[in-house]
Amino acid sequence: MKSKERPHKHHWGVGMLVNELAKKASVTADTVRFYTRIGLLNPVKNPDNGYKEYSVKEYKRLTFILAARHIGFTVEDVTQILSEADDEKSPCCTARRLIEQRLEESEARIKEMLLLRQRMKSALEQWSTQPDQLPSSPTVCHLIENFTEPTNDEVSL
Repeated sequence: MKSKERPHKHHWGVGMLVNELAKKASVTADTVRFYTRIGLLNPVKNPDNGYKEYSVKEYKRLTFILAARHIGFTVEDVTQILSEADDEKSPCCTARRLIEQRLEESEARIKEMLLLRQRMKSALEQWSTQPDQLPSSPTVCHLIENFTEPTNDEVSL
């Protein structure tokens, strides 16, 4: 028997190795290992060979984790939601509250990015009429050093 062959390959989903689970879930083996290391996945160690094996339950748990992350939940959020579910409590209220927080954070980041975009546009506009200059003590780049922020009246998001 070749060293990579498994003595008794189980049907899909029972006793999957890291790479098999990763392939089924369309993620990397490192992703599976990460969620295992932080305790969100709980494989069983095969007593015959010491390999960690993942069940259908772990596959479903991984797909849940991936779906939650895709929506915008943090790893900490997912941990909290799974903990409540594992304690046989409904995590729905927590999920709603957490996604509201994530949405507020996202909207704040979007606003920050729009303001940054406006500053960049203003810089390009200001610099379009200014000549290039060599650095001179203490000036490094006169364009950056002389940039003036647009006033709130000039900002158009």
